[in-house]
Amino acid sequence: MSTASPVEVDPTLTPDDVVVPALPWVTIVWNDPVNLMSYVTYVFTKYFGYDKKKAEKLMLEVHHDGKSKVSSGTREEMERDVQAMHEFGLWATMEKDG
Repeated sequence: MSTASPVEVDPTLTPDDVVVPALPWVTIVWNDPVNLMSYVTYVFTKYFGYDKKKAEKLMLEVHHDGKSKVSSGTREEMERDVQAMHEFGLWATMEKDG
């Protein structure tokens, strides 16, 4: 049973007129026993353009929590980010956020 509030829709709209935005996708980077924390931070700054503080925060999530959501967007964008993380030697997956 959902506890979400119902969405009010204009009664004059047909089902074809109603557009529900797709849930964004996320790229998740997972902890591994191979890569140094400094390297993971470097990858996040180099590929995503994150400043050092944000990159270190995400790296520490990976290290302490075992994973971190490092980017979000369309499915195609996240496929590209996952592929890039693999090319850097990081273990990454993607999933629908929500």
